[in-house]
Amino acid sequence: MPTRRVIVVGAGVGGVVAARRLRKLLSARDEIVVVDRAAEAAFAPSFPWLVTGARTASAVTARLGTLLGRSIRVVHGEVVALDPVARRVTVGDRELDADALIVALGAELAPETIPGLAAFGHNLYDAAGATAMHAALRQLRSGRVVILTAAPAYKCPAAPYETAMLIDAWLRRQGRRAQVEVDVIAAEAAPMPAAGPAIGVAVSGMLAAKRIGYTPGRQVVHVNPAAGSLQFDDGRVEQVDLLGYVPPHRAPGCVRGSVLAGAGGWIAADRATLETTFPGVYAIGDVTSIPLASGRPLPKAGVFAHRQADVVAANLAHAWTGRGAPAAFDGHGACFVETGDGRAGYGAGNFYAEPAPGIVLRQPSRIAHWGKVAYERLWLRGIVVGLPG
Repeated sequence: MPTRRVIVVGAGVGGVVAARRLRKLLSARDEIVVVDRAAEAAFAPSFPWLVTGARTASAVTARLGTLLGRSIRVVHGEVVALDPVARRVTVGDRELDADALIVALGAELAPETIPGLAAFGHNLYDAAGATAMHAALRQLRSGRVVILTAAPAYKCPAAPYETAMLIDAWLRRQGRRAQVEVDVIAAEAAPMPAAGPAIGVAVSGMLAAKRIGYTPGRQVVHVNPAAGSLQFDDGRVEQVDLLGYVPPHRAPGCVRGSVLAGAGGWIAADRATLETTFPGVYAIGDVTSIPLASGRPLPKAGVFAHRQADVVAANLAHAWTGRGAPAAFDGHGACFVETGDGRAGYGAGNFYAEPAPGIVLRQPSRIAHWGKVAYERLWLRGIVVGLPG
């Protein structure tokens, strides 16, 4: 019998890192359980490459067994309830109790909250949707492609801008760029706003240099599939031939229906330790809402989930074994920004810095592009590494 049990709810980046790190730090008698509905996990940072056919869905998907290893127990099923007081997870009709609980369920995609959106556009944050977007792009000979962010806050904030720039490069290689207009219409006021205004100016400049139209601060309220049009809250209507969208996000239903839910349904966690108000219960990654000095929340991104998972694992192991030292998440993060033509920018810095985040975006280079490729390959092989901050 195990001496203690940790249940990690969700097998995204944060869940995988937390489980693997704990397996190294805890006794072999302690049980690590990961709960997830799927047997496979897709590497979401590669989805923009699906849109241009540089990857296939199968090529960016790995089995959980590969990512987690043999000594971590996996329970497949839908999480229907979370009880942080009892540290209990209900999976289907089964109840699992834990000595420590790490909630890493991520964000739920909700395109249905915008009428007509799912019926007309392609969900860029879904492997099937990104693949379908590529098929439609191959058929397009002329017209207007729009990349739309349907709400101002979403995970992987660079992704829609990466996608637009990769589409631009793909169309140029196909000899069709002169016949196809590419635009980004964003609900947020600037690209990647939590990273600070300098990053927004830099990314906007990249779009302009590639003749990609950019209209920020436009909230879509209705999509008319028959007319191929988008209606916005200011009354304006935009015609579109091909639409790729980032859907609205919300906290998973089992979180929204629990006492863990805070503002907007997300989980509030200590910004340094990621512990919730319930002892022995932690929340990491996209399912959390951590306010920054600017009033905006910490962006939802895999790099933060990874670093938060390391912190939680180190602190839990220290509490249980007395080994190691307490750790704290310091707000540092980084991401690649693919710009097309085999180049990528690389942004890194401290999102907890005050009065404004200290983020620096390096000029696009082939080295950064191959850095993202290497990161992808390592992750899919089950070699979990972090990004330098």
